[in-house]
Amino acid sequence: MNMGRSIAALSISLLTTFAFAGDLTVDQIVEKSNHVSYYAGNDGRARVEMVITDEQGRTRNRRFTILRWDEPAADGSQVDGDQDFYVYFDQPADVSKMVFMVHKHLGADDDRWLYMPSLDLVKRIAASDKRTSFVGSDFFYEDVSGRRLEDDTHELVETTDNYYVVKNTPTDPSLVEFASYTMWIHKDTFLPIKVEYVNREGEKYREYAAEGVEQIQGHWTVTKSSMKNLDTGSTTVMSYSDVKYDIGLDGDIFTERYLRKPPRNFLR
Repeated sequence: MNMGRSIAALSISLLTTFAFAGDLTVDQIVEKSNHVSYYAGNDGRARVEMVITDEQGRTRNRRFTILRWDEPAADGSQVDGDQDFYVYFDQPADVSKMVFMVHKHLGADDDRWLYMPSLDLVKRIAASDKRTSFVGSDFFYEDVSGRRLEDDTHELVETTDNYYVVKNTPTDPSLVEFASYTMWIHKDTFLPIKVEYVNREGEKYREYAAEGVEQIQGHWTVTKSSMKNLDTGSTTVMSYSDVKYDIGLDGDIFTERYLRKPPRNFLR
């Protein structure tokens, strides 16, 4: 074996990887993707049509509005830090006026609430439930508000003409049902266009796809996405409309009192 040739080949391989990555490290790629995906503007609103289709082709529909507010830093500046989410359902009748609210904390477990108007009951969602179905769909609660970057280690496994391919492995496997997930991050927009989840047996069992992307107020935005459960054959599609950023939200509406009293001026 020619050791000098092997070292030279390894050096060329590493240089090629970083050249194709535009001199970005994998952590920088993931951080930029997270910013584009979850921190467009200082706040935002979108109306969402959700269609859940089971393996037999039967469908269920959900319609709701998502409000998002980024909590400013102590000095008042906007950073990629803690966030609040408010999800208000208006259709169908059995979920009308239901509210899902999240206080996303970067340094601790998120706080999550679900208000069920039929029972007039506010339920706290345990941190361990974030990897469970979001209102009966193939998306999980964590898919809605995002996963903390520090919960995974990140590896740049491939760079193509259009994508950074990043493998993410949980730092604590006992907290999640997957062994790893791989993201195809678009090199121009930095949006994850495809995400594949692999179970502990090494089999792919969930697949996310961004099926529609638009630039709205200068921010690249997913306007249609899908999640497939390959084990059950079920698929959920979410279509986003009336997306707006920097609409003037504040933190007051992301409190328990607004679970029963929706901020209708921002939901119209």
